[in-house]
Amino acid sequence: MGLQALFFYLFAFVAVASAFMVIAARNPVHSVLFLILTFFNAAGLFLLTGAEFLAMILLVVYIGAVAVLFLFVVMMLDVDFAEMKSGALEYAPMGALVGIILAAELIVVLAGNAFQATAASGGASPIPALSERTNTEALGDVLYTDFIFYFQIAGLVLLVAMIGAIVLTLRHREHIKRQDVSRQVARTPETAIEVVKVKPGQGI
Repeated sequence: MGLQALFFYLFAFVAVASAFMVIAARNPVHSVLFLILTFFNAAGLFLLTGAEFLAMILLVVYIGAVAVLFLFVVMMLDVDFAEMKSGALEYAPMGALVGIILAAELIVVLAGNAFQATAASGGASPIPALSERTNTEALGDVLYTDFIFYFQIAGLVLLVAMIGAIVLTLRHREHIKRQDVSRQVARTPETAIEVVKVKPGQGI
């Protein structure tokens, strides 16, 4: 067993164990920390396969932004997780159905040796040698030429999802002062200042 194989089994074992602890941990903060550990080990697996760009993207985007955001949200919001989990059994049949569908898809992908000839003749772009083109440059060539349309659609879907999440979670509470720029600009000295005459010896 070489050194590369040893690190592969080490990263794979820690990634699977930490991924299991994400769903098994009772504390949501611990779940997010295990999720970050899973991302670190997945980045190590990408490095072993020579995909250093994907490894750095996984560290910068998922660990540096998404996972840390989850951690701050879980720690700062006073969420009653016991109340949230109280009605989880009602959605168990739907969750089981989705799990069965995903398991069937994985089985089809893993056992799809009969489709290899079709997939190979599908017109995949040849991978250039590392001496001619780096992984990052080759990925950029494919992403921004052959799949630019799908890339733009993915960005549009994420934009619509972000706007929808903001609209759904935005709540205008009463008795809270909000800035009204047009009202501030249109006000006059008569409406901005109120002169109160107080008699000597009396308060307001």
